[in-house]
Amino acid sequence: MAGYASRVRKDIERWLDAGLIDAIVAEALRRDIDAHDRRSLSFGSILAIMAALLLGAAILVFVASNWEAIPRLGRIAGLFAIILVGYVGGAILKTNDHAAIAEAAWLVAAAAFGGSIALIGQMYHLYGDETEAILVWCIGTAVAAAALRSGPLTMAAVGLAAAWLFFRGSDFWRSSDFPHAFLAIAPVLWLLSYWTKSAAARHLLLLSIVLYAVMLAIDHDVMLIALALAAVCAAIFGLAVAEPEPVDRVMQIDRRLPVHALIGFLAGIFLIQFQLADGVGASGGFALAATIGLAGIVAAVVLAGRESRGLRWLAYAGFGAELCMVYAVLIEDMLGTAGFFLAAGVLLALLAFVIIRVERRMKMPDATEGATA
Repeated sequence: MAGYASRVRKDIERWLDAGLIDAIVAEALRRDIDAHDRRSLSFGSILAIMAALLLGAAILVFVASNWEAIPRLGRIAGLFAIILVGYVGGAILKTNDHAAIAEAAWLVAAAAFGGSIALIGQMYHLYGDETEAILVWCIGTAVAAAALRSGPLTMAAVGLAAAWLFFRGSDFWRSSDFPHAFLAIAPVLWLLSYWTKSAAARHLLLLSIVLYAVMLAIDHDVMLIALALAAVCAAIFGLAVAEPEPVDRVMQIDRRLPVHALIGFLAGIFLIQFQLADGVGASGGFALAATIGLAGIVAAVVLAGRESRGLRWLAYAGFGAELCMVYAVLIEDMLGTAGFFLAAGVLLALLAFVIIRVERRMKMPDATEGATA
């Protein structure tokens, strides 16, 4: 936020000197920036949160290491005391304008809640699937986030939901069917992120949904589900680029939906290529999938690359990964590989030339208007 705020302050001075705004509007803009800039976390606040998390971990490790020496009633009372002090103390700190430290205290309480589930289960010899404990931890953290309207707690709840999805859907601790219930959990957490105003939680949720689709494809039908993932993400990308303002009013993720859509598209295409790589060669479906992948990456850069540096870097990384995959599959046919690289290099050079020309033409009216003024 600080970097963005400093850039906007410089723009305000430039607009003021150019006569685009008057002194009253400039001062109002500065006050608005200062008000929002103060809400961001400072480096000291981040250190406070990290220290609180380490303190919470130390408390839990201490309790666990001395578990047998503590009376059973004392164990339960101690665990609940940590949770109570964390949540109540954080609420008091929040009302006294110590938001960052309050969030840190709430995170300690949430960590203590998770530790309590494991320790009490061990104490009373409660047997069950470990992923169920993670889900209970997620639900408890989400309830606390809703009650306290905490963005960091919302992030923690989403992270726990993603962890539950991964462990439940993979070979870790798996004792049941695929976790389709994540499709019911995700919308609830998404609505919670609106209430707590946590855009970061929505970003993590979108990544978790892509993870769900990838794991579902691996567990069920790679080709069908991966193809659907790539197609749906391509459609979402097109919608986000064509109607950025209405889409972002709904999503509220700072117009970064194209980045997530590109991630999902690349995940689907790569899954298809991995499935087709064995014994297919350049003349089969692998070459078609590679061509679609490269075309999608180029389209993403052309349509939205100028507006998002993150999307450009993601596209560059995807382009490099695509070339490496093609090389690995076609390594037996060096002439074909060389020809592919030559064609890709020429295409990329032409694309770079076109983009540079377009960007120069788009900047020309601004320069002309400035000279006229």
